[in-house]
Amino acid sequence: MKPSRSQLLKRLPTLFEIPAPDPERARHRIEVMERNTMLPVKAVFILLILHSFHFHSPWMSTITSNLDVQVETVQLLFGFYILLTVVLALPILAVHRMPLAVLQWSVVTSSLIDGLMLAGMTSIAGALDSVLFWLFIGLILRNAVSVPPGFSQLVLNFAISLCYALVAVVEATVIPTLDDQTQRALDMTPPAELGQLFILRMLVLWLVAITSYGVQAFLEKQRLAIEEASEFAAREGQLRSAGRLAAEFAHQIKNPLAVIRNAAHSLERSIREGKKSAALQVEIIQEEVTHADRVITQIMGYAQLSEGRVEKLNVEEKLAEAVEQVVPAAVPTGIRVEKRFSGPFPPLLMQRGHLSEILVNLLQNACEALNGHGVITLTAGTHRDHTVEIAVADNGPGVAPEKLGRIFEAYFTTKEKGTGLGLAIVKHNTELYGGTVRVESVLGKGAKFIVTFPAKSLPKPFKT
Repeated sequence: MKPSRSQLLKRLPTLFEIPAPDPERARHRIEVMERNTMLPVKAVFILLILHSFHFHSPWMSTITSNLDVQVETVQLLFGFYILLTVVLALPILAVHRMPLAVLQWSVVTSSLIDGLMLAGMTSIAGALDSVLFWLFIGLILRNAVSVPPGFSQLVLNFAISLCYALVAVVEATVIPTLDDQTQRALDMTPPAELGQLFILRMLVLWLVAITSYGVQAFLEKQRLAIEEASEFAAREGQLRSAGRLAAEFAHQIKNPLAVIRNAAHSLERSIREGKKSAALQVEIIQEEVTHADRVITQIMGYAQLSEGRVEKLNVEEKLAEAVEQVVPAAVPTGIRVEKRFSGPFPPLLMQRGHLSEILVNLLQNACEALNGHGVITLTAGTHRDHTVEIAVADNGPGVAPEKLGRIFEAYFTTKEKGTGLGLAIVKHNTELYGGTVRVESVLGKGAKFIVTFPAKSLPKPFKT
């Protein structure tokens, strides 16, 4: 079924949505554009203007009109501009030590001040007819690099275009007050001839702002698609390697077990009429071999790593599925699950079964600790570095301090009928994707298991 026109229009804004760059990339952009490029350019610009004010402005004293007031005002504002530029340059010079929010605030403020100052300089250097117009385009392109993509960038660039519009307002109020001789001396174009030029240049500024944003959106989406494809390929390669190793391990172990089992059966037949103690020993051997075979079969589950595929998983959907699987809403129970999610969540690149095993094992572990009555608190959130953190807490009896250090060991269990593999599987599956798992518990006050997944991290190399 093809989407309707209204649905296509609703999806259109998503084509231009750009995820904010991670803190390190945003900091690098500010360093390259603001510290390494704009600050030297501003220093040269300030020196040139100071030189112009002191040595090349005799014409200013010959004009006795409102333009004199305008020029003097711009000179006064230029002094404030220098002061503000120095103040705003301090955090940019310390780009690696300042919080990113402070850096971004400095960049936005600096850009607005630059736009206003450029408007003032343009108003006394030919106004709307000045070649300084092209510097407004430079400011817009500079913002496209330094300011995080999104609504804030578009608003800032629109404000820069309004700074150019301010030049038109100033010119419309000044030119009519000048006589013809002064207008000819300053080579000013009559206002009637500037209307079309102003509209054209405003359209150019808006077109540059929208185009630069669109190009940035396209390039960013391309970069993310390439990174994602590389991450998919790397994860699937790692998982296939792990699966092949697990399958080989299981195959090598199961063969000797089969020989032992056959030998035990032969021994049983040969001593069937012998001592009972010998028969008992044979029975024990058979039970242990059966148990070992069951454990190996569970370990063979890792061989499925090579059979699955990495997918983009929705965190909230998988959490809801795990809760419904362990504590079904249709089944009466004394256990209540409280959900506390603070999304949005980035997609996790994992095999679907691995994430399900992690969540189900943690929830099942909490249910068993509550013994049918209590509260499970399921929380999930995203950190600034895109790390997804999921926590499963219960108000059960907790874990003794001496057992916390071994809680994730295979075959270690505090339950009478536990296999000791549930939390070991949680740890294995989490670390396979570069994540971590830890436990916090106070005896008598419950336990809390916290799992973190780096959404942009490749899997750890599989160790043999």
